[in-house]
Amino acid sequence: MIFEGENNMSTLDLIINSSKKFYECLNNDENGRYRSWEHCYSHFMKYRGQKDVDYDYLSLHLAFYLASWGMYRGSSFLLQKDYKVHIPVVKELLNEKYDNLAGIKCIDFRKESNQELFKKICEFLNEYYNKIREDVTGKEFKNGISSTLITKILMGTLGCVPAYDRYFITGIKKHNVAIGNFSIKSIMQIIDFYEKNHEQLEDVRKSIKVDDMLYPQMKIIDMGFWQLGFEEDIKQKTRNYD
Repeated sequence: MIFEGENNMSTLDLIINSSKKFYECLNNDENGRYRSWEHCYSHFMKYRGQKDVDYDYLSLHLAFYLASWGMYRGSSFLLQKDYKVHIPVVKELLNEKYDNLAGIKCIDFRKESNQELFKKICEFLNEYYNKIREDVTGKEFKNGISSTLITKILMGTLGCVPAYDRYFITGIKKHNVAIGNFSIKSIMQIIDFYEKNHEQLEDVRKSIKVDDMLYPQMKIIDMGFWQLGFEEDIKQKTRNYD
């Protein structure tokens, strides 16, 4: 845990340090659970545009990645299904109409056409998994599927948006970078931050690769603010014990 002196650091410096720290921790364990994102994302990117796609294999990657990042814990409806439940989602995500979202740069997310594509895939995921949830529980739900699940899937397969889990949300809110609710407005605020600090963040990104592919810009943002939120949670727990 490295908290010393952070009050004297800018948000940019904190994100750079946190991104590097997250990546270093990942590299220290060649079989660590957070590597599941690398495995999932790299395989989805490799299969884009291919005619012979092993949907079963990619579905297994997606399921294990989601489990590694907490989407199968507790009362999750996904626990009641095997990995093959994701196959229709894998097929949709690999549709060429979403190619512009795969590893998208922040500046390209500003295009209205790409935002519309993003909304469409979010709607598909929400509708598909809501049907699965209702089938598992035998209940109808007025609220949609959690934005955490939707964004985890999109981060792991397209790398087009940070995963809006509690640590990431804590990070962006604490540093006044973006509002905490998942929305186009919040994403655009995150993009503003990246573009404002483009040169420095790109310098970091150039040194972070998976299978000779650079991490997408959204992943740099994702792991940086996730790490800050994670450390903030630890600090809060430490204070509560004092």
